[in-house]
This record gives sequence, structure tokens and C-alpha cells, in this order.
Amino acid sequence: MTEKNMAVDAEALGLWQDCLREVLDARARELREKFDRSLPLQDALSDRKDRARSLGFAENATIYGSAFVYGTVRVGPETWVGPNVILDGAHAPLTIGAWCSISAGVHIYTHDTVTWALSGGRSRMKQAPVSIGDKCYIGPQSIIAAGTEIGTCCVVAANSFVNADVPDFTIVGGSPARVLGHVEFNGDTPILQFGKAL
Repeated sequence: MTEKNMAVDAEALGLWQDCLREVLDARARELREKFDRSLPLQDALSDRKDRARSLGFAENATIYGSAFVYGTVRVGPETWVGPNVILDGAHAPLTIGAWCSISAGVHIYTHDTVTWALSGGRSRMKQAPVSIGDKCYIGPQSIIAAGTEIGTCCVVAANSFVNADVPDFTIVGGSPARVLGHVEFNGDTPILQFGKAL
């Protein structure tokens, strides 16, 4: 490549960068004015509903651009998947119901490599499906282990490690997660009852 070609390429790159910067600045202003927020590039530029549709999620589901999706993942209608989430359906099916909130930083795995690592590769990794029922709240930074079933209307507290099944209408939290209470309803209003068994 000649010096002249290099100069042209550098000039074209500079113009492209200036154009991209203008687009990003305009999008940043729009997000601040409409929603009072500032997002990283991948979340600022992606449309959450369009991404959910492209992944085959149900009607009105949304997923942030920074979320990772692997393998077979089914998500029900009206479910929100937040930023920096990992949905790992690469080793077994992962199913999430309708009207769920999968908070920022949640990791849901259908495999783990503990036995594989400890055995120096002689044992296989664990692979098992995960299902989360309708109307569940999974708190920020929580981890759902392979083989776990979470029922309907459940709450998982922030920073929890869920490695056992969670019955319908149950609140769990901790690492490992344990039962903290249950969910009741007063008409349409959910009431979180802590320290009481069903």
C-alpha cells in the first residue's frame, strides 16, 4: 500500500468515525431527554423488542443488547430480560414464563463443569434443563444452577445462588438459596410474607 492510499484510508476512517460519533451523540441526547438515562453503546443502539423477536421470544418480551443468549432459550410474553444477563440454553433447554423480570446481571445455566474440572476431564459436565414459571422476579446478580425448576409467582432475592427447586409462590434468597417466605395476594396486589411457611 502506498503512502497516498494510506492517507486516503486514514481520511476515510476519520470521516467514518466523525459520522458515527454524531449518531452516537444524537442517540445519547435522545435517551437522556426521553428516558433520563445513559447507556453503553450496545444497549443504546439496540431495540429490546426487536432483539427479543429475532430470538423467537414471545410477544412483547424484551432483552437488552448486552445480554448473552446461548442455545435453546424460550421466553414468554411480556418478560423483561435486563442488561448483562446470561441465558445459557446451550446444553439443555431453558424456559422462562410470561411476565417475568430477569434483573441485571442474572446468570441462568443449563450446565456446569465442576465434576469435569475436578476429574481432569474424566467426568462429564452436568447438563440439565432449567424452567422458570410465569410471574417470577429474579433479583440482580442471582445465579440459577442447571436442573433447577422455579415455580409460578416466585421471588429470588438479589445475589442468590439457586441450586434447588422453588415451589410456586415462594420467596428464596441467599447462597445457597433458602426459603425466606411466600407470596400472597390481596385482590391483584402481591404481598410478600417473610418468615412464614406456606
